[in-house]
Amino acid sequence: MTSVENTPSYSKAVWPVIAAGCVVLCLAFGIRASYGLFVTPITDELGWGREVLAFSLAIQNLMWGLAQPIAGMIADRYGAGRVLVFSALLYGAGVILGATGYSPEASHLGAGFFVGLGLSGTTFGVVLAVIGRSVSEEKRSLALGIATASASLGQFLIIPLGSALLQSFGWTDALVILGLMVMAIIPAAYFLRGVSMVKAGSAEAAQTMSLPEALKEASRHSGYWLLIAGFFVCGFHLAFITVHFPSYAIDKGMAPEIGAWTLALVGLANVFGSYAAGALGGTYRKKYLLSAIYIARSVAILAFILVPASTGSFLIFGFVMGLLWLSTVPLTSGLVAQIFGPRYMGTLFGIVFLSHQVGSFIGVWLGGYLYDTTKSYDLVWWISIFLGIFAAIIHWPISDRSLRRNTQSA
Repeated sequence: MTSVENTPSYSKAVWPVIAAGCVVLCLAFGIRASYGLFVTPITDELGWGREVLAFSLAIQNLMWGLAQPIAGMIADRYGAGRVLVFSALLYGAGVILGATGYSPEASHLGAGFFVGLGLSGTTFGVVLAVIGRSVSEEKRSLALGIATASASLGQFLIIPLGSALLQSFGWTDALVILGLMVMAIIPAAYFLRGVSMVKAGSAEAAQTMSLPEALKEASRHSGYWLLIAGFFVCGFHLAFITVHFPSYAIDKGMAPEIGAWTLALVGLANVFGSYAAGALGGTYRKKYLLSAIYIARSVAILAFILVPASTGSFLIFGFVMGLLWLSTVPLTSGLVAQIFGPRYMGTLFGIVFLSHQVGSFIGVWLGGYLYDTTKSYDLVWWISIFLGIFAAIIHWPISDRSLRRNTQSA
């Protein structure tokens, strides 16, 4: 096991880990979020319905979720470095295959299957687990908030870049360039290769529970199941908006760049939203903050679909939704670590994240299906509102007492 827990350089070793994690999340999420820009150009040129590419991206989200617990288990056991390198190669190859295959099957395999597998090893389940083990318990929520904010920064930076590449080179070359950019994850993986960086002598370091025992303990905890159910809603919201919002903007008479800039603004606002959620999670109870975020999402969506469509309404919605976007992640992952300890955080949060991606699969596919059948996204927006209310309700009764606080046995 690679560890710095007994070295005097512990505090100095934290910052390279956090910085590398931020680089990985920035690239992985930024490139993935750019896919929404390509739905209309690809479907128009190739004569596909929107459901075809939507189904590819639904597969992507589902594979991301299904593989996330496995990636987390491997990273928990052998270290995140190898997982990150292998996953980055899969990710980049999938983007390029989806761009050059020119068939629904190639899109499903590349943009769907391979990119989904690649995302499972380059995003929250692996990266946040390493960061969560590299900081003390009292600083963990803030560190997770900083890392989550970097994912949003990637969305803000890379979506406009993707839009510029699309306008300059066309959708095929633009996606190939984005696929090659994924390779920058590989050098960052060096700093995330450790298995555990929890301080020696702490109650967390004293945990000797095996992985099967940890899974059994989590399965008996009602709060864990409520977190799983709530994160399904988060995935539904984020995936539907990320993939279908640029097309929705065009349907409402907006210029194509309005959808892109709205999503970019979502990313910029969430830099602040994620950081604030992480900071507040260190002071206030995370479950109540999660309830507030989900109810605020429902209110924001309701206001957006009721007011007349305009450039201002789109940009305001992007900013407000951005404050609430990934702010659920440091709080949800922080609750997992708070309740069960950080030792198997990659695995336990990976299972919670699987629910997120099942929600993403349904949100992306249902958006495309209902649009093709009704020529409108209205029904999906209303479903999103009611799901947000549901998530706000179920987070309130979660028991967030730490099960590791009294664990002192060697």
